[in-house]
Amino acid sequence: MQPQSVLILDDEEMVLTSLSTYLALESDYEVFTFTSARQAIAHLEANEVGIIISDFLMPEMDGISFLTRARELRPDAPRVLLTGYADKENAIKAINQVGLYQYVEKPWDNDDLRLIIRNGLEKRALLDQLGQQMREIKQAYQELAGIQEEILKAFA
Repeated sequence: MQPQSVLILDDEEMVLTSLSTYLALESDYEVFTFTSARQAIAHLEANEVGIIISDFLMPEMDGISFLTRARELRPDAPRVLLTGYADKENAIKAINQVGLYQYVEKPWDNDDLRLIIRNGLEKRALLDQLGQQMREIKQAYQELAGIQEEILKAFA
């Protein structure tokens, strides 16, 4: 089972407080907030997370660069980019470069964002489940191949 946790990176403390308070009231997700991309990356290096949300424009590192690094560290975690700018070019760049799960413009609707988070976590859970089932099928196939080989040896 994947973690039901949300990592949020934004250089504005008010955004982090707003989102973490809302999610604490409306969900049971564990929320980790960071104003520093370096601290968020250190957290990702040491911890599994369910979904990653990042602001686009930040002084230390832009959201696309951060999410690119996050993808390297936690490729299975869906990535969401928050932006105050309706910039189609950056949206396309983010989708292509970081495998973006969702692009959300500020100001966002809390209920919509909660739905995006829930759907992202459900998608991840389904992909984890599919991966587990594929591993089980591969193992069963290998066992059957071994049995087939033994049968062929017995009749050879």
